[in-house]
Amino acid sequence: MNFKIKKVMMKKMILAVLALGIFATSCSSDDDNTAPTNSNLTLNLNGLEALGSDFVYEGWIIVNGSPVSTGVFTSVTFPQTFSVNTVQLNNAEAFVLSIEPLMDSDPAPAATKVLRGEFSGNAAAVTTDLVGDFTNASGQFFLRTPTDETGTNNMNDEYGVWYGTPGMPPAPNFVLPTLPEGWAYEGWVVGETGPLTTGTFTNFNTVDNAAPFSGTAQSGPPVPGEDFFMNAPTGETFPLDIRGRTVVISVEPVPDDSPAPFAMKPLLGVAGNETAPAVHAFDLNLGSLPTGTVTRN
Repeated sequence: MNFKIKKVMMKKMILAVLALGIFATSCSSDDDNTAPTNSNLTLNLNGLEALGSDFVYEGWIIVNGSPVSTGVFTSVTFPQTFSVNTVQLNNAEAFVLSIEPLMDSDPAPAATKVLRGEFSGNAAAVTTDLVGDFTNASGQFFLRTPTDETGTNNMNDEYGVWYGTPGMPPAPNFVLPTLPEGWAYEGWVVGETGPLTTGTFTNFNTVDNAAPFSGTAQSGPPVPGEDFFMNAPTGETFPLDIRGRTVVISVEPVPDDSPAPFAMKPLLGVAGNETAPAVHAFDLNLGSLPTGTVTRN
């Protein structure tokens, strides 16, 4: 093969390589033009509290009736901004905030949905209405110690708190919504070192799920509550005098890995000096319910 033929063939090869490069660049450019772009979703929420170490908050937008995750977070300092697919965000009908396990193999939202709001334009006002309507919540409690009695009153009723109206047996008197799956009520008494649980419950006319501090002389009445005689936590002295102490009903996620009350505390009261048959009223505490605004841009 002579020099001229080699030169022509080399020139053709160079042109072919250049053409291939231009084609590849063109394809890459086309792919870039069709790649999805993202927009910002900003959460400005109030009243949330940190979760236990095994759980996270997760945001969701509802697009054509289906949930699309917008990301997880643990910090409760706001505002926080997340990058979300623009087309999906523009078509979102609502925003939902849920509580999810840290190690979560389920791609769908958990039952513990805290906040929801419908988009109006580019903003959604989110509330806890999907958990329940607490606008007219109320209830009463009384001081008595049935688990320390053996058929007669031991005259130490200041060491126990029970939710309802005293009687034989006591009767429930809560005005509270029935909670959806993923939530339960929990009672608390604020001791010397912080809140002490009286147990969780979903029904008002039966015992709650725990009696960590009650006596053993007999069972408690068929309403939620607790006596404070046994197993005092560090820093507490039992029996615990309930008089003058704050009593709280919170709404807790299920499951719940935090020993502290959750942010939602719809009822709060202070025990007076009178024991049963006197009753003490809960006050409405709607200011504890988380709220906020979600914006897209």
